[in-house]
Amino acid sequence: MPALEKQVESREPALILSQPLAGLQAQAIGLAERAGLAPMIQPLLARRPWRWTPAALWPAPLAAVGGIAVTSGTLVLSVGGMGAAVGAALRRRGCPIVQIQNPRMRLDRFDLIVANPHDEIAGPNVLISRNALHRISPQRLAAAREAWLPRFAHLPRPLVAVLVGGANGRYRLDREVAAALARQLATMMRLDRVGVMLTPSRRTDASARAAFSQALAPLGAWVWDLQGENPYVGMLACADAIVVTTDSVSMISEAAATAVPVLVAALPGRSRRIGLFVQTMRAAGRVRDFTGRLEHWQTGPLDDTLAVAQDMRRRLAMAELG
Repeated sequence: MPALEKQVESREPALILSQPLAGLQAQAIGLAERAGLAPMIQPLLARRPWRWTPAALWPAPLAAVGGIAVTSGTLVLSVGGMGAAVGAALRRRGCPIVQIQNPRMRLDRFDLIVANPHDEIAGPNVLISRNALHRISPQRLAAAREAWLPRFAHLPRPLVAVLVGGANGRYRLDREVAAALARQLATMMRLDRVGVMLTPSRRTDASARAAFSQALAPLGAWVWDLQGENPYVGMLACADAIVVTTDSVSMISEAAATAVPVLVAALPGRSRRIGLFVQTMRAAGRVRDFTGRLEHWQTGPLDDTLAVAQDMRRRLAMAELG
């Protein structure tokens, strides 16, 4: 197993247990940073034959991943199903465990659980966050704005950031779907006279990326080609409005942490969990559906990450005293 990657040295440590997926790790890192903790990442890779078995069914989770050395009493932030299985095992060794996302096992196997309304769980140890946890803070946005605003100065204002996800087993985003969305974006550029900057994600199919570039770049849009520095946070920081595809709870949550209108672009497919999440954001007045035109309305940041981090620290301190 890779050695622990220590991110910060001057604060109380928090061990992050997660599969090596950036989206999962970012949730735990964001919670740790907002709580004033020093995140240390321990990627989880299942050994044979356990990599083909759901983690909740592992009889010995620590043996299934191996290589985890942690001192009793160290705070552990576990993420996802594999993190939950390993975290629950470490709790029996004296580590306080905060599980991020529905663990899909008994809730009393964790000290605290951070879940979203669309997880549809509740209990005395469950903290509810309307958004997925993330690292987009006002301070980070301010720094990114200073760094990236000159790079986007050639684009017309208002400036719309377009965040594109990809197919995930629930939603489809192939070349055909990308071309249809690109036509909507082109209509917005023409009728609303906006500038567009678009970034794909790791999940965006190459043919979909090509469709966006071929349709929008000739109209003056800036489309990231995945080369050089990632512009994602800079785009969030500099945008006057954001369009984000519906497949990603994380991207919608990060967009909602800004102060600008967020428009959700529908994709073919269906997910009950993501549908409930978007419904929560819509009911809060934070997002609207993208219909091919720019919309403005009175809005502001929606981000429960800091409040959850503070509540977590308070509850863990009370448990320690009690």
